[in-house]
Amino acid sequence: MRKTPTRASRTPRLRAALVAVAVAAVTGTTLAGSPAVASSGTAPTTDTTQFKGVNWADPRDNFADDLLQLSGLSTTDTYRQTYAKATRIIAAFRANLGANTVRLPINPYTVNGAYGKSYRGVIDAASDQGFKVIVSYWEGTGAQKDGFIDDTATYWPMWDTVVKAYKNDKNVYFEPMNEPHGYTDTEWADIAAKWLSTYSKVPRNRVFVSGAGYNDHVTTVCADPRLKGTYLSLHHYGFWKDYATYDQWVADLKVRIGDCANRTVADEFGAPMTTGLNYNVKTPDNNFVNYVQAVTDTFRELKMGSVYWPGLRTDDTYSLQTLTGTTARPWLATTNQSGADRLAWAWGRGKPVKG
Repeated sequence: MRKTPTRASRTPRLRAALVAVAVAAVTGTTLAGSPAVASSGTAPTTDTTQFKGVNWADPRDNFADDLLQLSGLSTTDTYRQTYAKATRIIAAFRANLGANTVRLPINPYTVNGAYGKSYRGVIDAASDQGFKVIVSYWEGTGAQKDGFIDDTATYWPMWDTVVKAYKNDKNVYFEPMNEPHGYTDTEWADIAAKWLSTYSKVPRNRVFVSGAGYNDHVTTVCADPRLKGTYLSLHHYGFWKDYATYDQWVADLKVRIGDCANRTVADEFGAPMTTGLNYNVKTPDNNFVNYVQAVTDTFRELKMGSVYWPGLRTDDTYSLQTLTGTTARPWLATTNQSGADRLAWAWGRGKPVKG
């Protein structure tokens, strides 16, 4: 779940998510009836702090019934042109933010078509610079935007292609689906288990299993023994509540993680970055400041990796970077230094917020 550029343009999907969150808050239950605490099973590592990253997105929020076009790129570019532009943008993520991870969308239109070769230039450029690359399947838009795999007849061939190309690249990680909210917790775990069995030669510590719902809790997938050894993907956003205190945001985040922090990466979280908010100053009456300070403190405390949404997305008020330079030679500038500071803090650097 992502924040659209303006509140007025909330989609039915977003409204449904907000209703679900509101119901959970009113009833005092955890989302989807998941337990607050679950056994983590065999974890791939003792923590996930090696993932320090950002999402790079299509201006349409990655939901598309056609080719994905990441901000700053063009679907008419050749592989060489895509690779050159992506090399610069990835380098800017590192130079401006200290990132070492990028999360990228895929869909069957992009992977299974002629543009797939050019799009590989993005993944290759990131991997060649030593970045960890999380590739995640996004569903389509309109009627397709329902939390289900759009078409299994194209979904599995897409993954066949991606896995074949990158199964031996240790920098590339696979996320079978972004925000599988159309499925029950059990149904989603079944699909994730099928993905693992289908691609059994992919090491489990290179797979991100999304939390159930809108990736909004990982407790049920964490408890499923069929999924042991994988990383877990959590999404968490400040617009889920009109207002919460710092402590309430910490509690909200922790209940969604349970005791599974050692396997969990928050591969989407974000807040407004182009509206002038200062996240380095305690501002108890501001929901988003409370949220950002709470989650970045908690990621650091729990030794969790985090991947900000979005590092780059054109016309998104949450975007922490904006395009500069020329079309052929893009570069990036930081939109909110205090937001970058909080991200650095979550990643184990920088300074804490002072009163």
